[in-house]
Formats: sequence, structure tokens, C-alpha cells
Amino acid sequence: MKKIGILFGKERSFPEAFVKRVNEIDGNDFKAEAVSIDKIFQAEPLDYAVIIDRISQGVPFYRAAMKNAAISGTAVINNPFWWSADEKFFNNALAEKLGIPVPKTALLPSYEQPEDTSDESFSNLAFPLDWEGIFNYIGFPAYMKPFDGGGWKDVYKLNDKEDFFDKHSQTKQTVMMLQEEIIFDEYFRCYCIGGKHVHIMQYEPRNPFHLRYVVDTPPSSQKLLQTIHDYVIKLNQYLGYDFNTVEFAVRDGIPYAIDFCNPAPDADIASVGKENFDWVVENSAKYAIERAKAHNEGLDNLTWGEYIKTSAAGLPLIEKSIAKN
Repeated sequence: MKKIGILFGKERSFPEAFVKRVNEIDGNDFKAEAVSIDKIFQAEPLDYAVIIDRISQGVPFYRAAMKNAAISGTAVINNPFWWSADEKFFNNALAEKLGIPVPKTALLPSYEQPEDTSDESFSNLAFPLDWEGIFNYIGFPAYMKPFDGGGWKDVYKLNDKEDFFDKHSQTKQTVMMLQEEIIFDEYFRCYCIGGKHVHIMQYEPRNPFHLRYVVDTPPSSQKLLQTIHDYVIKLNQYLGYDFNTVEFAVRDGIPYAIDFCNPAPDADIASVGKENFDWVVENSAKYAIERAKAHNEGLDNLTWGEYIKTSAAGLPLIEKSIAKN
């Protein structure tokens, strides 16, 4: 009997429901359980065909353990090698290359020098930066946020350049990005499972946390929803994420991808609501079983995105994208 594990932290509602649902669907052939680790030896597998990883981004020991499990044949969801390399600024650059609208964004060096560096470490960095060029490109109001994610932590709304310099001085060694504000008419958050199953949820980030999925007005059009659906599929297939969320802010009928580097997205019933919770439990359970059925003992069972495949084949990203669509 193949085992499907879930690795998690303090969350409870999703892991427990996921384990229960997998065992209800196909408990005769597959057993789902919380991952149990009592030792990790190099190149020795864990006893799981599939592991849903919900926590290793914040626990280096778990991240190393998931890479060791992956190289030993476990299908880790999401791919821990790609997840370790990815960040939000790269996501934006990839989306732009794929023709998916994103806010104008600039990468900023950290306000303070990283530890164990000096002025000589930055011989290639102009001082001062072309701040006026950056501000003219982005415009104000704008948002400043960590380039590699972290939810809403250390996110600043900025009204002008004086506000920028004041807030940037508080960011210490964190590398930030400055991003155009999209004043939106509609906002959507979308689950994507397996690069093919999409669940579009209306979302209002300006509401209190417990009310963000409570939206009274219906989506403006089915055409918009179809465009969002197609963008979600394309982004996740190119990034190679099996389990992710994508957020869109809609301005003048155009959906701008705001955030799509969430490989351990919120799936707690208290915040997403029962309907959305039931969808993500059902589809993640079925997808985990699908991956367990396709599992090849001792081989690479990870998902690798089209960006990696295109690069490995030496093909231009844009031409490959056009050819696939």
C-alpha cells in the first residue's frame, strides 16, 4: 500500500480534512497520514509516494528533508528545489514575458548592507541609484514589499518619494521591490491544483481578514473569468507549481496578476469559508492520489515547470509560449 503524507505546522483544519478525504476516496490502495520523521539519512527515502509540503518554507530542516525525499523518489508537492529558487520579482518578470499583465515593478537593494559585506562589495552598484527614473516608471501611490514574499508582512503603501525614503530606511537588510498600485474594481484569488484544476474566488483584501472572501456583487463577466482561468493555468504550468494561489486585481476590465508565489496557500476553513475549503480538500486529495498512482519507485517524481523545460531545451521562452497557445 502506497502512503501519502502531509507535512504541516500549526494548521489543523486542512491537514486533517485532507487525510480523511484521501482515505475515504481510496483507502484500500492508499493510506494518507501526517508525515512522521524520526531520522533523516542522506539518499535514504522516506516511506511516502507523495508528500504535500505545507511548512518547509519556514523550517530549513524540513526543506532539506524534502529535497532528500525528492531525490529518493517521493513526489513532493510543491517541488522543493524550484520553490527554494523562486521569488516574487522573478514571477513578475516571467508573467510579463508570457504576456500576462502585471504591475510595473522595480527591484531595490537593501537599505542596510548585508552582514559580512562592505562598501567594496558593491562596486557594481551606482550610488545614488536613479531614484527619479525609478519613481517616474512606477508612479505614486505605490507599494513596497519584500521581493521574495512573506504574505502581507513588511508591506508599505507609499504616497510620494518622501514617504518612500522614510519607509525604506526601516527595512534594514530586506531586499524590497517597488510596485505600481493597481486601483481595482474587482479582485480575485484563485486556487490551482495540478496545473489544471482552478477555483476562482472573489476576494476583497481591503476587508477585515475574516471577511475577505465575503463579496456581495457578482463578477462583471464570464469573459473576464475565462481570461483569469487561462492566466492561472499558464502561470502555474510555467512555474511548475502543483498547489498554488494566484491573485488578480482588475482595473478597467484588465486582470493584473498581483501575487502568484504562494506554494503553501491559506486553506483554513475559518478564513476561506466552507465552500472554498471543501473544493481545495477534494481536489488536493484527488490530485495526491493521481500522483501516487503515477509514482515510479526510485525515480524523479517531481513536477518541473515549462520555464525549466524550455530553458533546458535551449528554446526562447516567448516562442515556446506562442507555440503552445
